[in-house]
Amino acid sequence: MASLVVVMVLLGAFIGHHQATEAARAFFVFGDSLVDNGNNNYLATTARADAPPYGVDYPTHRPTGRFSNGFNIPDFISLKIGSEPTLPYLSPELTGEKLLVGANFASAGIGVLNDTGVQFINIIRMYRQFQYFQQYQQRVAALIGEEQAKQLVNQALVLITVGGNDFVNNYYLVPFSARSRQYALPDYVTYVISEYRKLLLQLYDLGARRVLVTGTGPLGCVPAELALRSSNGQCSAELQRAAGLFNPQLIEMIKGLNSELGADIFIAVNTQQTHYNFITNPQAFGFVTSKVACCGQGPYNGLGLCTAASNLCPNRDIYAFWDAFHPSERANKMIVDQIHTGSTEYMYPMNLSTIMALDSRV
Repeated sequence: MASLVVVMVLLGAFIGHHQATEAARAFFVFGDSLVDNGNNNYLATTARADAPPYGVDYPTHRPTGRFSNGFNIPDFISLKIGSEPTLPYLSPELTGEKLLVGANFASAGIGVLNDTGVQFINIIRMYRQFQYFQQYQQRVAALIGEEQAKQLVNQALVLITVGGNDFVNNYYLVPFSARSRQYALPDYVTYVISEYRKLLLQLYDLGARRVLVTGTGPLGCVPAELALRSSNGQCSAELQRAAGLFNPQLIEMIKGLNSELGADIFIAVNTQQTHYNFITNPQAFGFVTSKVACCGQGPYNGLGLCTAASNLCPNRDIYAFWDAFHPSERANKMIVDQIHTGSTEYMYPMNLSTIMALDSRV
């Protein structure tokens, strides 16, 4: 009798979990190192986060390929939508029912433009991320049928985070870069936005119907740029100018696309403002510093890579930046809290909690 009770309990738990998995919407992630959760581990590239101390605060305390001390932005979004974290598309574990959770296609080092991040050699550029998304849809169709697969993608939440590297790892990578000789900054921004628009339309054509589109952070204020370009700890004016041109144009482009498509497909996420709040007043958010990275070396711990030989802060929660470019786990959580409940200053035309409420009625 006791064994029967155990079997019934286990069966109930399994059915409950299965229903929860079915109920949670799928989640797809595209973009760069801010959202990569391990695809680059499977590639021959220097743009990797697969060695300690990366992952020091992850539940396993091991590096996962996330450019974080722990969870990254997609992880916290998965928690908000009641889903388990997505696996990297290149992970051999992404098979069977795990495909129904979604997938992460992001790859550190990439940009909107195909010539961004050339120094990293073997990375998954945006066109390739979309090819993998098509391949993913074929795999899911083989699993649950074409109509169900189409529905899964249409009802999914999508995150795309790309654009920062087009400045940091392209236009401003070296003095007199090819792109800076080709374009004055305002013209370059216009060009990147026009190419980004094509990417968003491709996503729409691939079935995406709810897409969170993040702007760049305050590019000139990350520890790497303070170390390279700042003599007095002030943000780099030139990179701030780039972010200041790019982000408002991105929002206008998204408004135009939604108007053209007749629906609020694309949601603009003002990560620049959210992050800038930490930078101008770190103490108000419980951070001791927003200038010095927790892990690194040189001025502001902003030079080179975060490695086992780097300086490492004992308490990651009081640093806004984990490494020279990437927010700490706690900062990532705050960014996602803003995505979830932020006003239209941060989320246009609506935040994630509104999206979830609207879509639950459909």
